[in-house]
Amino acid sequence: QVQLVESGGRLVQAGGSLGLSCVVSGRTLSAYPMGWFRQAPGKEREFITAISVSGGSTYYADSVTGRFTISRDNAKNTMYLQMNSLKPEDTAVYYCAAKTEGLDYNVWGQGTQVTVSS
Repeated sequence: QVQLVESGGRLVQAGGSLGLSCVVSGRTLSAYPMGWFRQAPGKEREFITAISVSGGSTYYADSVTGRFTISRDNAKNTMYLQMNSLKPEDTAVYYCAAKTEGLDYNVWGQGTQVTVSS
């Protein structure tokens, strides 16, 4: 059974940077496409970014392109999200997710809170 655990969320000032991690346990990370999502209060969960199994392909939502960077270290079973130039509207609970079966994200972490103060 695959489990995902996010960490790194905290309070940060606007314009600052923050790095999130997602550790995969139960199976090797190298088997799965992965992604990051976020959910702000009162809003639906939204896609932020995704990365292929090898890490050679990445995809970003327009709202974070040029500011956020996704990466993975399959040897460490860990995926990362580097967030720069943070804005108050980036405030949300951030989730990592994996596609372990089929085309949909079916395994989710518990989330980590990121709060950006103005």
